[in-house]
Amino acid sequence: MNFLLSDDQLAFSDALRGLLQDKCDARRVHEIFDGDGFDAELWQAICDMGVPAIMVAESEGGLGLKLIDLAIAAELLGEFAAPVPFLGHSVATLAVALCGSAAQRERWLSRLASGESLGTVAFGEGHSRWLPDEWHLQGGERLSGTKQLVPNAAEADLIVVGTSEGLALVEKGEWATTERLDGADRTRPLDTLHLADAPCEPLPGGSEDIARVVDAAAVLLAADAFGGAAHCVEMSVEYAKVREQYGAPIGSFQGLKHQLSNMALAVEPSRGLFWYAAHAWDDVPTKARHAAAQAKAHLSDIYLQATRDTVEAHGGIGFTWEHDTHIYMKRAMFDWAWLGQPDRHRLRAAELAGW
Repeated sequence: MNFLLSDDQLAFSDALRGLLQDKCDARRVHEIFDGDGFDAELWQAICDMGVPAIMVAESEGGLGLKLIDLAIAAELLGEFAAPVPFLGHSVATLAVALCGSAAQRERWLSRLASGESLGTVAFGEGHSRWLPDEWHLQGGERLSGTKQLVPNAAEADLIVVGTSEGLALVEKGEWATTERLDGADRTRPLDTLHLADAPCEPLPGGSEDIARVVDAAAVLLAADAFGGAAHCVEMSVEYAKVREQYGAPIGSFQGLKHQLSNMALAVEPSRGLFWYAAHAWDDVPTKARHAAAQAKAHLSDIYLQATRDTVEAHGGIGFTWEHDTHIYMKRAMFDWAWLGQPDRHRLRAAELAGW
């Protein structure tokens, strides 16, 4: 069995990395972080490359690829802290592809795949209710209620809403009002979504399809977390080589050597968690839900700890607004909390394992 990426996957990764190096340098990320919204030019370039089309069938205007391919993109976007609406849009696109009727897929998928329309998902409710069996918003032909921590709801043309009856599509309109939150991670804005008798179209997909959508979201969060954590290790090592104290690079100090080694040993082996979770989602359905829960739980914990270690490795400058460290820490906080905290997913993994 080949556990490496294919030549096509490596070529795609190189192309996307080149795009991000050209259009998503640290200065640009800081500009977006200090503003509000997302980098529309970068998002359009990502759409032109075909990233949102990865998991859409070729017959419906997409590339017909797998979750592992989308996870590779998520890893790179996490590495560059790209301020784009990738997460919500990708999960919404997948929800329509998996759960939508033929008419719904025909209407929306090509538009979502091209980036002509922006999608997002509204899963979160009060008291940290994220998963399908926890959704209390009443389903039906019209929806009234509140969803919390919705990515880019203010900009979205289409919102996939989690309800007690399943998933439903809500289009932008006066019945859907948003309130932007002053969240920590400004590279991925979050809104509170208020629905007032909003017309909706239920997605006919069953509970298994909905579970697969949630699992895919967990894998994408894990991939983002790995990309960000790996960048934190690289950033800390590079800083340790150039920062001097007492006439020597701080990287020569034994205590920091141990800290950097521990960071690398925690982060690099965890790549296999999200790779396997994506592979299982694609090809080993009996293992997919457990693998997705484990990947989300472990990698979001690893990422948050890596950012703490990165701040410590950078010393005083690591606490400043102008440095990159706080951006990655806040993205780690997003990955840790969105879709449920690690302990919730560890409990889910234990339940799936029959413990």
